[in-house]
Amino acid sequence: MSRTVQSVERAAALLRVLSAESEPMPLGRLAAAVGLAKPTAHGLLRTLVEAGFVDQEPATGRYLVGSGLLHLGSVTLDLNELRSETLNWVDTLAARTGEEARIAAYREGSAVVAHHVIRAGPGMQAMDTGRALPLHATALGKVLVAFDPGAARSIVGQRLDRLTFRTITDRTALLRALADTRDTGWAAAVSEVRPELAAIAAPVRDRGGYVVAAVGIAGPVVRLCDARELPRHDLVEEVVGVSRSISRALGHGRAA
Repeated sequence: MSRTVQSVERAAALLRVLSAESEPMPLGRLAAAVGLAKPTAHGLLRTLVEAGFVDQEPATGRYLVGSGLLHLGSVTLDLNELRSETLNWVDTLAARTGEEARIAAYREGSAVVAHHVIRAGPGMQAMDTGRALPLHATALGKVLVAFDPGAARSIVGQRLDRLTFRTITDRTALLRALADTRDTGWAAAVSEVRPELAAIAAPVRDRGGYVVAAVGIAGPVVRLCDARELPRHDLVEEVVGVSRSISRALGHGRAA
């Protein structure tokens, strides 16, 4: 009874390799990564493509995780549902930090804001609910690209527009920043959208552990960062704490 099905084990190994990569992979690299001959790997990948668990780029023939696998066991919330499920927590985050707070989800190449709480106090502020934010230059967007393979796939081969002198436009540098985000569980963007603006964000997970959104705060660099222009630890803790609370409210961590 302990015997396993070899083809299933091999398919699972291919999926693990693909899910760990942010860029599409060629057949040769995939086969080598799991120790299979190319024809064997190709046959397994063709089956996974037909099942919707793997996608193949028509132009390059390279493979990447398919949408069927990404959403397996997760329920996609539309933006209105996301807002209604999380608005109390986003309001709480704004109140605790004294800064504007947003929650956003990946939609069609952007981080789209589902709920935005404006900071209390003087000064002109625009409501961002429904606004599409750039993925590579915002803390919310970086979180989505770091944890959502669909968001990561959307920037492959795309130009990274420079919005300020500190916007990350080099793909290698962006990949390093995304790796840091996965390691720490949060992302920051300091002077990347506007010279005076900083932001901190963290992932929101559903019951299956899939990242369905990012929540965070934004405000002046002088308030969100220390003297070295690094995000303040107390604000990072607030953002991460609220992201975990929202995730628990969506069912993450509950026993099945």
